[in-house]
Amino acid sequence: MEVQDTSIQGLKILKPNVFEDERGFFLESFNSEEFERDVATGVSFVQDNHSKSSKNTLRGLHLQTRRPQGKLVRATEGRVFDVAVDCRPLSVSYGNWFGIELSATNYLQLWLPAGLAHGFLTISDSAEVQYKTTDFYDPGFEISIKWDCPLVGIEWPMTDRPNLSEKDLAGVNFSELRFNNKN
Repeated sequence: MEVQDTSIQGLKILKPNVFEDERGFFLESFNSEEFERDVATGVSFVQDNHSKSSKNTLRGLHLQTRRPQGKLVRATEGRVFDVAVDCRPLSVSYGNWFGIELSATNYLQLWLPAGLAHGFLTISDSAEVQYKTTDFYDPGFEISIKWDCPLVGIEWPMTDRPNLSEKDLAGVNFSELRFNNKN
């Protein structure tokens, strides 16, 4: 596995070793010893999530203010533009965003440490995204940051307005983030 740092502190791109031939491919999508050695120490995953989305669906930007989740994300079908936003007030990269294409054919994964907001845009006809989390989902403490917040300034690869959930339509601006028990 090859691990690359990004412009956001602790956010890493993982490129697994892929063995392809005329029959298909094989890859090791997770190895706890390599992850501990090369990516992040003291991490344990407690939940796996899997979503399927149609073209131009944007999910996110999601963050939990209590029980923040680290995430290991990959696309297993199609292509997505995956985005992380640093919401850790003491981080040197606070307020910065990073985006990368994850696809079923580039096999890349993205490690997001706890405290980063996460979202993705489906850029193929459909896409499936799978990710591991370091803590359980807690809907009472989830915040959705507006996908088009001018303070963050994400450059999404789209020409039309995205398909959003009601929760994401009601997102807050980055300046409205509050890390307390009221969302």
